[in-house]
Amino acid sequence: MSVFQHIEFDNHEHLAFCHDKESGLKAIIAIHNTNLGASLGGCRMWPYVSDDEALNDVLRLSKGMTYKAAMAGLNQGGGKAVIIGDPRKIKTIGLMRAMGRFVDSLGGKYISAEDSGMSVTDLKIMAEHSSHIAGIEAKYHVFGEHADGNPAPSTAYGVFVGLKSTVEFALNKDLTGIKVAIQGLGHVGLRLVEHLYKAGATSYVTDIYPENVDKAVSQFGAIAVKPEDIYDVDADVFAPCAMGAILNPLTIARLKVKVVAGAANNQLATEDCGQLLKDKHILYAPDYVINAGGIIDIYHQKIPSSHEAMRAHLERISTTLTEVYVRAEELNLATNVVANQIAEERFNKKA
Repeated sequence: MSVFQHIEFDNHEHLAFCHDKESGLKAIIAIHNTNLGASLGGCRMWPYVSDDEALNDVLRLSKGMTYKAAMAGLNQGGGKAVIIGDPRKIKTIGLMRAMGRFVDSLGGKYISAEDSGMSVTDLKIMAEHSSHIAGIEAKYHVFGEHADGNPAPSTAYGVFVGLKSTVEFALNKDLTGIKVAIQGLGHVGLRLVEHLYKAGATSYVTDIYPENVDKAVSQFGAIAVKPEDIYDVDADVFAPCAMGAILNPLTIARLKVKVVAGAANNQLATEDCGQLLKDKHILYAPDYVINAGGIIDIYHQKIPSSHEAMRAHLERISTTLTEVYVRAEELNLATNVVANQIAEERFNKKA
């Protein structure tokens, strides 16, 4: 099948594949749209079951970054990179160096940052071979702490304030006593649990790595749930914080919540799943709006800014979500449809 006929191809501007025999690197970079500026997006390393799954992911993720940047009010476009392989098994210095050379081969059309399976240390190795790596020299931190380049604290805080405002809009409540089912406890998910704990909410958590669940339970009073049971938790909020495409007709039918608000990218398996959530009277926080904290963080690291200015920008995620919810009610449309409309107005997507 031609890439141009791929179901997730959406007029992407550039798609590049790399195989480095010496290091074993197999990677894909996708650039979706650069109308607002050079494309920026994280580099993800994941044990995809097939090359087609990796291609599907990178096409979806890069498109999501375009919409995310537009909704966050940033003058940059959307791109993404994926490395095929288990980061806990095959990641090496040589592989990271090869990935740096791959990014550099695009001449600045794509700027890489951190994502699942990657660390700031990995990015610094990549930066030995490319000047187009972001998030390795940080000056600002959302809470004024030492900034090490990891945008996860900003992403988690942005998701937290977005989740809080979504609960307030849907349930007219604060987070005290609210029950949140969280799928995924990586760099962002675990921090989200901490924020919710401090706000008086109870988290029901699951993750493919038991040690992450143990941390959430022991440190933040979370309740452990089996991965296969997370959709069935009788909670107020479902927060997807792992991989994408997990909201489909089967999983949506199982949900008992009133709000879906989480950090994962591309949560909807297909766009019409947004309508399914609406039909169940579940308020969906469009993923690329609520999880924009990371890209906002990276943007502020590149400009004259401050801890306070970055935090204020992150907190505007709540305002943007409310704009989406109000327009969705006025037009009687699913929130993902409305978010897409607003984003496309901003980056002038051509039909």
